[in-house]
Amino acid sequence: MRDLFKRFARFSRNRAGNVAIIAALALPVMVGFFGLGSETAYWYFRDRNLQGAADVAAYNGALALRGGATSSAITTQATTDAETNGWSSVNGTIVVHTPPTTGTHQNSSAVEVILTENDQRYFTGIFVGGQIQIRTRAVAQYNALGTACLLALDKIKSGAMNFWGNSTSTFTDCNVLSDSISPTGFTLGGSAGATMPCAMSAGGFSITAGLVLTTCPKPISNGPEAADPYANLAAPTIPANCSAGNGTQPGRYCGGITYNGTATLAPGVYIIDGGTLKINANANLTGTGITFYLTNGATVQMNGNATVNLSAPTSGPFSGILFYGDRTMAYAIQKINGNASSVMTGAIYFPSQEVDVLGNFTGANGCMQVVADTISYSGNSHFSSNCSAYGMGNVSTPGAISMVE
Repeated sequence: MRDLFKRFARFSRNRAGNVAIIAALALPVMVGFFGLGSETAYWYFRDRNLQGAADVAAYNGALALRGGATSSAITTQATTDAETNGWSSVNGTIVVHTPPTTGTHQNSSAVEVILTENDQRYFTGIFVGGQIQIRTRAVAQYNALGTACLLALDKIKSGAMNFWGNSTSTFTDCNVLSDSISPTGFTLGGSAGATMPCAMSAGGFSITAGLVLTTCPKPISNGPEAADPYANLAAPTIPANCSAGNGTQPGRYCGGITYNGTATLAPGVYIIDGGTLKINANANLTGTGITFYLTNGATVQMNGNATVNLSAPTSGPFSGILFYGDRTMAYAIQKINGNASSVMTGAIYFPSQEVDVLGNFTGANGCMQVVADTISYSGNSHFSSNCSAYGMGNVSTPGAISMVE
C-alpha cells in the first residue's frame, strides 16, 4: 500500500504531460482559425474570378451593343462569355441590363452585368448556416463620336460610300460612315469636295479630292462598324387591294405612281408595290407626314428639274422616315434627285439597295439622313444633325469601349 501511495505522489508531481494536454485542447481552435483563413481566401479568390468574368461579359456586351445587337442577343453573348471565364450557371445567376438600371451610367450606350455564385460553407458552417453568396457587377460603355448623316451598310464593296462629280457638301455636327471592310470602302474623287467632322470606314479610304475634317485629325480607317439605326423598323401593313387614285392619298399603288404638275399629298404611308415612283420634270410635289414604302422591286426616278417639298411624320411608327425600301428587295439603284428649291426632310432608308443622291437639295435646316446598302453622292448641300424636332433619330458614330463601373 505504501508503494502505491509513493507511485501516485510521483505521478502527481510529473508536469511532462501538460503540454500535450494543452496542445490537444488548443488544436481544434488552431485548425478552425487556419480553416477560416483558408475559406476566406477562397471566397476572395472566387470573387476576383467572378469579377473578371463579369468584366469580360460586360465589355463584349457593349461591343455587341455598339454593333446593333438586340437585348436578348447581348444577354446570350454575355452568358456565354461569363461561363467561358469561370462562372457557372449551375450554382449562380446572371442578370444583364441594357441600359443599366443602377449606377452612374444609365444610358443606351452601356451594358450592366451582375453575376452571383452560391458557395458551400465549410469551417464557417459551424457558426453560420446556409451558403455564402458572392456577387459581382460590371458596366461597360461604348463612346460615340457624335452622329452621322450618311451611312453605307454594305460590308465588302469598294466605294460603298462614294463622293464623286462636282459635289460640294458641308456636314455640320454629323459624320459620314462606311461599314465596308474593303481597303477602298470610302471613296472621294473627281472634283468633289466635302467638309465634315469625321469620316470613318471599317476598311480604308481612297481620297483624290478635297476632304476637310473639322473634328478628327484624319480619316478613321479600320474603325468599328456602325449599327443600322433602323434594323428593327417593321414594314407597314400592306392593304389587300390596290389604290386607283392619282397618288395623293395613302394606300397601296400597284405598278407605281407618276406625278406630273402640282400635287399635294395627304399624310400617311404610300406603298409602291412594284413599278416606279416617278416624279417628272414639271412636277411640283408637296406633303407633310409622308412615308413612301417601296416593295416588290419598286424604284424611284426623280427628275432634277422637279420641285419637291416633302417631310416625314414626326411621330408614330415611321417617325422621321421619308423613304423606306423593303429590306428583302434585290440590289437596285434608287435615284433621289432635286433642285435647289427642293426640300426632303427625313431619312432615306434602303438597306439592301444603292441610293444615288443627285442635285442641290437637303432637308429643312439640313435635316436629311441617307442610310443604304451603298451611297453615291453628287450634289451641293448642307447637312445638320440637330433634327429631333422633325421626328428623326440619331445615327450613332461608334467609338472606343471602356469599363466604367
